[in-house]
Formats: sequence, structure tokens, C-alpha cells
Amino acid sequence: MSVAEEHESRSEERESLWNLVVPPATWAAHFLASYITAAIWCAKVVGRAGSLSSARTAIFVYTAVALIVLVVLGARGYRRHATGAPPHGARRHHDEDTAESRHRFLGLATFLLSALGVVAVTYAAIAALVVGTCR
Repeated sequence: MSVAEEHESRSEERESLWNLVVPPATWAAHFLASYITAAIWCAKVVGRAGSLSSARTAIFVYTAVALIVLVVLGARGYRRHATGAPPHGARRHHDEDTAESRHRFLGLATFLLSALGVVAVTYAAIAALVVGTCR
């Protein structure tokens, strides 16, 4: 095994598929935290006709944290995808069986899942803006 192949195999061993799991998990955690907070707030604290004002604050904090996590992961994924960029105008292909191709594909997938997570978190937060009471 050459030095380059050994380095490539070691760097590939350090790669993690958690980068693909964290963006959807972040959205799911945000969704659950938001709706559980609203449900407990309405059921136990203010009653059915109460206002969501304080629960909104918590939901917006959850939203800010989730968006920060998703943007950081998306940026990392984009950087992984953009490494070894082809000459201007050439397309990136991920159909080769090389470590670099897999590395770039995982970066692209992470970036796209993060972008989808940003949209999902934003839509969940919009519900907190639109709904003013527990009804």
C-alpha cells in the first residue's frame, strides 16, 4: 500500500455518517420541543384560551439554536463538497469509486439535508408566529 493510499484510507476512516443524521435529527428535536412546549404551556399553565406569548419565546430560542446548528452543518457539508473543485465550467461527478468522490457526495448530501432542515425549522417556527392562543 502506498503512502497516498494509506493516508486516503485513514482519512476515510475518520469520516462519519453522523453528518447525514444530525440535520434531520435537529429538525425533529426542534419540532418535538416546540410542540411539546406549546402543549404543556396550554394544558398546564394558561389553559385553553390562554396566550402563547411566553411559549413563543421558548420556541424562538429553540428555532435560533436549531438554525445555528443547521447552518454550521450545511457550511461544513458545502466545504466538503467543494474540496477539489474542478476547473471553471466543469461539472462535479460523484459516480466514481474513489474516496474523494464519496467525500464530496457526503458533503453534498449533508448540505442538502441541512438546507431542507432550515426550511422545515422555519415552517415550524412560523406556526408559533401565526397562532396566538391555545385554541
